[in-house]
Amino acid sequence: MIALGRGAIAQVHYTGDEAAGEIRKLLDAVVENEDDFERWEVLVNRAADLEGGVNRNSSPSAIELVRNVYDCFLAKFPLFFGYWKKYADLEFAIGGTETAEMVYERGVSSITNSPDLWANYCAFKMDTSHNNDIIRELFERGAYFVGLDFQNKPFWDKYIEFEERVQEPANAARLLNRVLRIPSATFSLSYEKYVTLVNVRPIEELVDAETLEVLQKQIAIENQGLPEKPPLEADRQMRQHIHQSTYEAYMRTQADVQARWTFENDIKRAYFHVNELDDAELDNWRKYLDYEEKQGDFDRTRFLYERCLVTCALYDEFWLRYARWMFSQGRDEDARIIYMRASCIFVSISSPAIRLNWARFEEKLGRTSVARDIYIAMLEQAPWHQEILLALANVERRHEGNDAAVRLLEEYIGQADHGIGGTLVAEQVRILWQCKGSVDEARKIFSEKHTKFLDSRDFWFKYLEFEVAQPTTDQEDVHQRVKAVYDLLRTKGRFAPDVSKELSQYYMDYLLNRGGKDAAEEYMKLDRDINGANPSNEAVSVSVGPSKKAGQRTRY
Repeated sequence: MIALGRGAIAQVHYTGDEAAGEIRKLLDAVVENEDDFERWEVLVNRAADLEGGVNRNSSPSAIELVRNVYDCFLAKFPLFFGYWKKYADLEFAIGGTETAEMVYERGVSSITNSPDLWANYCAFKMDTSHNNDIIRELFERGAYFVGLDFQNKPFWDKYIEFEERVQEPANAARLLNRVLRIPSATFSLSYEKYVTLVNVRPIEELVDAETLEVLQKQIAIENQGLPEKPPLEADRQMRQHIHQSTYEAYMRTQADVQARWTFENDIKRAYFHVNELDDAELDNWRKYLDYEEKQGDFDRTRFLYERCLVTCALYDEFWLRYARWMFSQGRDEDARIIYMRASCIFVSISSPAIRLNWARFEEKLGRTSVARDIYIAMLEQAPWHQEILLALANVERRHEGNDAAVRLLEEYIGQADHGIGGTLVAEQVRILWQCKGSVDEARKIFSEKHTKFLDSRDFWFKYLEFEVAQPTTDQEDVHQRVKAVYDLLRTKGRFAPDVSKELSQYYMDYLLNRGGKDAAEEYMKLDRDINGANPSNEAVSVSVGPSKKAGQRTRY
């Protein structure tokens, strides 16, 4: 078996003769873009159709190919429950009951809250096993994961069918009684079926022993001081109490269903797909989660999060929310698993927020080495990502000290281009200045490295900010330091016109807000050069490095 994960499909090779060229092209297309679901879909279907449909009599090369393709595909898209069913059916045709069951186990582990997949798995077990206890145990496992689903009918119908098939009407009746108490789209059907049994089945089949004992005590209180009732009358009275108790449960369930119906009705896509959801549906999930959290039922809230994250698996917003909610419940290990699932399977590296929070979470729990490993793994996939690099430097600063962080940044600066390099130098300065409290060391960094970053907007902006921010009672001294930096960037800097103008405007604003009696004169000269009809092109060249986005906050 090949090692699964991103890039695993590149290890898959087909050694058969039938459609070899076609299969090679399909494999290459997926390798070229692993995120394109349609390419995967074509490959999976074509591999399964080789030799008239792969089965136990197919060639070893066809069997190996279809297994490897399915494994890679479902590692990439584990929430496509229908493909787990297809894979299990295929595996049954190839290897029989045992290998098919292994696929089902992998499937329900990957998408634990799919009523359809659990119903399919249990139906498979009903057809291939003669041990009722084992089958019932599997149904109970499924009930834990999907029993609370609003669309749970396929699963519970199959469970009740099983109990009826093995001639256990008492178990079937108790399942109906159980289901009618769960808010779902079809709970009333279970109530109607159960009520018909109340008048015809033995009382022992209708309720469990504990409930029966409670009802007997209620009846004893009602009959206190009255003559003993004949058996038929006593039986009728007990059935009336069972019916009343069931009706009260039904009304409570009905109220729960009505409270959730608006949210459920606005769920247009209840399954996973790579296509984006519209804003209205995303907002509906937010409101639904708000509602369930306010109800305070841990199991129902957790289940709704799991259900939401089938549909919204590609949205880090919901993973972050789930992890934060789980953390608020004091469930650290469960929160860690949520972060791992989101980061390692579902959320693209282009959305780093979930991984960054995971690293901070591990750091909070004292697992600093794990936090570092997360940052480093992120950088392997997204080299020179500014936010990740700064996060890595700061975890080093918090646990190994300011100088260690500066040294770490120096390693990356030596390999970085001027754009990101200037940003990392500015972070070195920030740590030395704001964290270590050494203004001289910070200024020395800027002074020694300015010739290497003549085209870095971030470097020079931070350099200006640094000198402007230094406290002093001698404003002229500050002015001279700031002016020296500005003169350097104007005479040596290589910036695009808009960057050059932005830096000049910052200095000009400084003159008006902090300058002395000659500031207006200097300002007007610069205004003429920078903003005049024929602005100077001095210090203007090519643009290298990041530009500041509107509204972006500085780190100083």
